[in-house]
Amino acid sequence: MSQVRIHLTRHGEVHNPEGLLYGRLPGYGLSACGHEMAGRLAEHFTSPDFAVAALVSSPLQRAQETIAPLAAALEMTPRIDERVIEAANSFEGMVVDRSHLSQPANLVRLYNPLRPSWGEPYRQQVMRMRAAIASLRRRLEPLAAGDGVAGGNGSVDGVIVSHQLPIWVTRRAAEGKRLWHDPRERECALASVTTFTYEAGELTGIDYTDVCADLQPVKAVPGA
Repeated sequence: MSQVRIHLTRHGEVHNPEGLLYGRLPGYGLSACGHEMAGRLAEHFTSPDFAVAALVSSPLQRAQETIAPLAAALEMTPRIDERVIEAANSFEGMVVDRSHLSQPANLVRLYNPLRPSWGEPYRQQVMRMRAAIASLRRRLEPLAAGDGVAGGNGSVDGVIVSHQLPIWVTRRAAEGKRLWHDPRERECALASVTTFTYEAGELTGIDYTDVCADLQPVKAVPGA
């Protein structure tokens, strides 16, 4: 039986010299390293191990720039899906560190880290991401059932370029884990790939690949 694989791909490094948590703010594109990451992802997904049949991107600039080299290589047009956008965050546009968070005006936003109180609820992120994944999976299932479409390992692939937090909480939900977590423990590096594998519509596996391990910045990028 052919498989459908949905690859939740985080965008590449963003040019952010101010160190802001940029969230959904416009005007934040890839850095030079981020463009290199995007090229690496294109090489990754055009290898014989994949049969990419659909591309989906967050509407944010950094995601569209990340998927562009792959789209060009495959001569495909990515579908823009608002459901895979970055999580909303009330700290957007700010420098987020201990000194700033300890200010009284900011402390009041931190009353419930389980939700979280400072931004879009984790559960809401999971719901919209799951809906986007299901839509793409349904598009690919007829191809997986056909002949001569699957890649070398018998899979038909779809790529979604999204953002760290929505990808991470969606993975945790699929693995039956609680959604609140320590951000420092997220396994979702820049330009990494979290793969959901489906057979007959059922999730059968989750895998993670750090495609650009050698290009990761020493300091984490805020708001990614």
